[in-house]
Amino acid sequence: MAQKVLIVDDEEDIVTALSIRLKALGYEVITAGDGMAALEAARSQNPDIILLDIMLPKLDGYKVCRMLKFDEKFRHIPIIMITAKVADANKKMGTEMGADAYFTKPFNPEELMSRIKDLLSGRKKA
Repeated sequence: MAQKVLIVDDEEDIVTALSIRLKALGYEVITAGDGMAALEAARSQNPDIILLDIMLPKLDGYKVCRMLKFDEKFRHIPIIMITAKVADANKKMGTEMGADAYFTKPFNPEELMSRIKDLLSGRKKA
C-alpha cells in the first residue's frame, strides 16, 4: 500500500508541483489549502507524513503542528515545515512546535524528497 503524504499549502503551484513529484515516486497524495482543512485531513486520513506551510488561512502551520504533535493519536506523524519564513526564530519556533524538519522556499526538490524518504523509513506504522 502506498504511503500517504498530506501537502498543506495555500499556493496552488507548490501543491501541484509537489503532488506530481510525489505521485511519480509512488506516494498517495492528499492536499489541504488551509489550517482547518489540514487538521481535518490529518485526523480523517491519518497520513504517513505531512508537508506543512506556516502562513496559512484560518489556522497557521505552527498551530496545526502543535495540535497534531500534542495529540497522542497523531504525534508519531513526521511533519516537515515548508515556508518562506527564513529567520532563525521561525526555525526555532517550528522545532518547538514539534516539526521534524524545516525547509525554506524556494527549496531543493531532491533534498526534500530525500528527507521525506528518510523520515518515512525511520517510522514504523502505529
